[in-house]
Amino acid sequence: MSQGPISLFRRIERALETIALGSTPLETIQQAANFIAEHFADDLGIRGGRIYAQDDGSYELVETFGDTSRKPVGLRVWKTYPPFEQLLDVGSVVMKRDDPRLDQRLEAELGTREWFAAIAVADAHFVLSFDVEPSGADDENLVATLNIIRLAINQKLREERMMAIMEDARLIQNSILPRHLPSPGDFEIAARTVAAEIVGGDFYDVITLDDNIFDVVVADATGHGLPAALQVRDVFTGLRMGLSREFKVTRTVQRLNRIIHRSRLATKFVTMFLAEIGLEGSVIYCNAGHPASLLMRTDGTVVRLSTGGMILGPNPSATYAIGIDTIGAGDLLVLYTDGITEATGEDSDEEYGQERLAQAVRAARHLDPLAIVDRVFSDVEEFSAASPPKDDQTLVVVKRRAPEPEEIPA
Repeated sequence: MSQGPISLFRRIERALETIALGSTPLETIQQAANFIAEHFADDLGIRGGRIYAQDDGSYELVETFGDTSRKPVGLRVWKTYPPFEQLLDVGSVVMKRDDPRLDQRLEAELGTREWFAAIAVADAHFVLSFDVEPSGADDENLVATLNIIRLAINQKLREERMMAIMEDARLIQNSILPRHLPSPGDFEIAARTVAAEIVGGDFYDVITLDDNIFDVVVADATGHGLPAALQVRDVFTGLRMGLSREFKVTRTVQRLNRIIHRSRLATKFVTMFLAEIGLEGSVIYCNAGHPASLLMRTDGTVVRLSTGGMILGPNPSATYAIGIDTIGAGDLLVLYTDGITEATGEDSDEEYGQERLAQAVRAARHLDPLAIVDRVFSDVEEFSAASPPKDDQTLVVVKRRAPEPEEIPA
């Protein structure tokens, strides 16, 4: 094959990449068809054409482009019509108007010219039929060029479908994250999650069990993107069901471990930290392979909460232990995912790390939880200079308010 056709193929591919996604597959196909007719008429001999949409056993003419008349829009052609049968079999076809397999009355009604070429796109849900000048139809590379167009349009449509799927996943994920965080008793809570992609694999929740107890959880499904987001949905469902049935912390974690193990998703491993906090200050927690949460006292000392067991998913029979501690007046509980501590510097592989996280929280510990979250994220962003982050980042801060000092009577 000569260099000319190869160059043409590359130009078509690059040209179609520049076409913006339409609000529907048909709109994207219309934009691509008009672009080809306008910019590649001399190369391909294409002056215009028709777009057909599949409807049960037939294809309906829904749109024309270029200098083709709109007169027969709405006309239907059966899938068993010879050109369509061949097209659906091999993906593209080039035919002359006097081909004996054609219905001349139908072609006259359609306004087909001396030559036409067609491609099936979007899993044959749509057909593009091009009116081709004789010089274009004689080109031995026309069929190959049409296949390049077909593949490029299909790639664009796959991108469109994937964006729609990701947007649906983003809406699902936003729906399971708490919109408003409670302020039970003397406790204040703030949280933030930033996804590395449109959707992420991080998850946090605050669940009020009764008037005296609430649970706070952070989880991280391996990887990020759509598979991780779907796995997070299972974590949300499993936790809500388990905790609502008044299961103990360890029983809830073990049950969730079995759910994730049975999952058919590619992402089957989840780390999680779950803490049950009493309004009097008791903390019962379980760490399932997650970075140790930080319990920071008012004097700045840190207790790392690591008791628990292995990550969720690999072993359906895994057992988990509970850790016990207390959170006093003015103390902080900081839950986070490894996207925070494993953020790396702009020009090095050095990680932000637990110690920097502890220092940032220590310096801001007298502030309210939302201000602490802001400070930590600003510190991480300044350290890594990565926007968006390379991995999902989540931080939850639970603070027990110190009692107001009593006024001394004058």
